[in-house]
Amino acid sequence: MIKAVLFDLDGTLADTAPDLGYAVNRMRETRGLTPLPPAATRPVASLGARGLLNAGFGIGPGHPEYDAMRQEFLALYETNICRETRLFAGVEGLLDTLEARGLRWGIVTNKAERLARLLLDRLHLTSRAACLVGGDSTPNSKPHPAPLLAACHALREDPRACIYVGDDRRDVEAGHAAGMKVAAVRWGYLNGNDPESWDADWLIEYPGDLLQYLR
Repeated sequence: MIKAVLFDLDGTLADTAPDLGYAVNRMRETRGLTPLPPAATRPVASLGARGLLNAGFGIGPGHPEYDAMRQEFLALYETNICRETRLFAGVEGLLDTLEARGLRWGIVTNKAERLARLLLDRLHLTSRAACLVGGDSTPNSKPHPAPLLAACHALREDPRACIYVGDDRRDVEAGHAAGMKVAAVRWGYLNGNDPESWDADWLIEYPGDLLQYLR
């Protein structure tokens, strides 16, 4: 029997891509570069600073300027964290239904916990979420199962009584490693991949589609 639902944040619960793209484009602007279109930034939004800096400047961890540019990006993003970010269509109704059914829900994200908490505050979800586990809340982030197991510990639920919902292959890998059923969402960023190949237990088109698996 399912007793709780855990969600990824970026690309699953909330459409954060516009503000992530805005931060990297502010960086490009200060360097005399033209802004990137959403088509260049949106698919990698779930990868956070690493994905956006690679899209914006072609750099990654190990590059001599990466650490400083990552801090610059995160500072810009924090300042503009909820300019255009919104819940995906249908998510508010799904959360309302879960709560009406007495099912708890929480967030497990690779976003830094401080930023995730700030975003939940801005979206007026902090008091509703039963738990929040960020990418730095445990020694390992997804696809390691530790964050999901930490959420189960916080909820005092067996992983087998929880469903994880995400928009990236690593979400499926983490959920299965933790012993959960996993729903992959088609409306997310998907990191340019086809979720059909992820071996998720369910593939859902719209938030409300999840409800059929909670009976």
